[in-house]
Amino acid sequence: MADIPDEVIMQHVKDGKLAEMSVLFERYHIRLYNFFLKLTRNRDISQDLTQNLFYRMIKYKNSYKNELSVKSWMYKMARNLHVDYCREEKRSEELFLKTDSYPVDLTNDNSGFPEEDYERLEYAFSALSAEQKEIIVLSRYQGLKYEEISLIINQSVPAIKVAMHRAIKRLRGIYFKQI
Repeated sequence: MADIPDEVIMQHVKDGKLAEMSVLFERYHIRLYNFFLKLTRNRDISQDLTQNLFYRMIKYKNSYKNELSVKSWMYKMARNLHVDYCREEKRSEELFLKTDSYPVDLTNDNSGFPEEDYERLEYAFSALSAEQKEIIVLSRYQGLKYEEISLIINQSVPAIKVAMHRAIKRLRGIYFKQI
């Protein structure tokens, strides 16, 4: 199953072979969990959202159109799920302002960067708008191309490039202001 394209697997799921969704789960659940974790800053909520996403993918399997990559469709659905969560909880802004309770230890990597650098980066990241965070997470942390992000966010590729440039510029400004 490792060499079968996502689109073929998704077509099988649409045809009623729901067990094949487990292949997509194995391929993407960690990346999607990390996507949610960067946005919610909460492990439990991120786990719930990841599970809910795969449930929704099965429930709305017929909404998948072959002209869209499975990965783009999945991230678009993940983005919508996160927006729904924020609306339901009425905590969108509150989540992004809680920098002191960030539950992930980014310093366990031993890559040679001092802990203060990670803390400054986290502080700078938390000061960005929700839209700026989302575009950075999709591009830099999830490794999506601008074309894929364009499909997920429903903006043109040039608009995505401009938004990314502005987000990185703001992130740098906030980061280096702390030094």
